[in-house]
Amino acid sequence: MLLFITCTPLVLSTASAFTAADVQKLKKTKSCPGCDLSGAYLAGSDLSGARLSRANLSGADLSHSDLSGADLSGAKLLLADLTGTNLSGANLTGADLFAAELYGANLFGATLDNADLSGANLTRATWIDGSRWRGGSVGGSK
Repeated sequence: MLLFITCTPLVLSTASAFTAADVQKLKKTKSCPGCDLSGAYLAGSDLSGARLSRANLSGADLSHSDLSGADLSGAKLLLADLTGTNLSGANLTGADLFAAELYGANLFGATLDNADLSGANLTRATWIDGSRWRGGSVGGSK
């Protein structure tokens, strides 16, 4: 008896975990607390006032979106692209923004208590008090 054994290499994937249903739910209702939207393409979306507390948005593309007044408390935004995003008045309390791209983002009036901005790029971002961030990335701040 001859047996053929096929070896399949283990491929580690960084594939997105979001589902199309969660993305549609978010766009329709602006509410998806605790949802896994990691890696989702949401660039240019109107998500003003969205309820996204504890949502996983790691690696998501939210560039040039409107997240003004959104509840992102406890959200995971690691490596998220928030270039040019309006986050004015957003609640980012306890949010993890490690190495997030916030180039040119508007954070005026946002709540950032206990948010992790370690390694985040805040170049040309408007800070919570309306001033312009002059540096590049934030090192080790929490």
